[in-house]
Amino acid sequence: MSQKIRTAVFPVAGRGTRFLPATKACPKEMLPIVDKPLIQYAVEEAIAAGVTKLIFVTGVTKRSIEDHFDVDPELERALQGPGKEQLLASVRDILPPGVSCIYIRQGEPLGLGHAVLCARPAVGDEPFYVHLADDLIDSETSVLLQMANEYDKHGGSVLGVELVPPERTSSYGIVAVSGAEGGPQRITQMVEKPKPEDAPSNMAVVGRYLLDPAIFEKLESTRRGAGGEIQLTDGIAAMLDESPVYAFSFTGKRYDCGNKLGFLMATVGYGLRNSEIGAEFRAALRDELLN
Repeated sequence: MSQKIRTAVFPVAGRGTRFLPATKACPKEMLPIVDKPLIQYAVEEAIAAGVTKLIFVTGVTKRSIEDHFDVDPELERALQGPGKEQLLASVRDILPPGVSCIYIRQGEPLGLGHAVLCARPAVGDEPFYVHLADDLIDSETSVLLQMANEYDKHGGSVLGVELVPPERTSSYGIVAVSGAEGGPQRITQMVEKPKPEDAPSNMAVVGRYLLDPAIFEKLESTRRGAGGEIQLTDGIAAMLDESPVYAFSFTGKRYDCGNKLGFLMATVGYGLRNSEIGAEFRAALRDELLN
């Protein structure tokens, strides 16, 4: 059996400019989908996959993420009354016992690859997940756990992928793969945000990675690429000839919450499936659409 993955890295240093002015003082990862912020959905997915060490690579204005996962005795005391048991549990149970948080500052916004490299001292020499909270995936089984199960079959690194419209390849890292259908799909090429005519496929890497620690050596020598940033995709591409990297098509519905439309679609989707307000929300939404 392959090594158990106990560490997840959450790059959360971005400024979320697409959501200004809402993100002027509030991290985009703290924007709520119904009643939980994006970053909590991300953490819950990681914990469901067996993660016990959460590493947040943060930046300016991100203090509220630390506060969210900290204990708030004053709030808990305020909720210790009749009829507030469910609310009290919702703030007490954000992190289960045995799960720890580490916060690391990314001093300069030099890209996703640089953010992952910042986590190296805390990760150590073991495989780890990278989870982008912008990519919210609704699935019965944690996507990271799905990837861990795939990793158990063949080791290496595993990247979550899905097919995107050809005209959207310039927004993603795009991969080419080899391997029989239904078997492991080993990545043979990776290109960061190619034009449709230059893309090797329309198979896009989305915000889920299970990486071998060898990635750190590659990121150390990775030069700035697309957007003048150190791209994680470029670092992974540099590993392809030395260490196997596999594409994994996960099961679940993905919402790209890095843009307004995706965020609104996630709010609607999760709202309709919410056990507390789903039925009322569906009726209210129907009335709104008809009027």
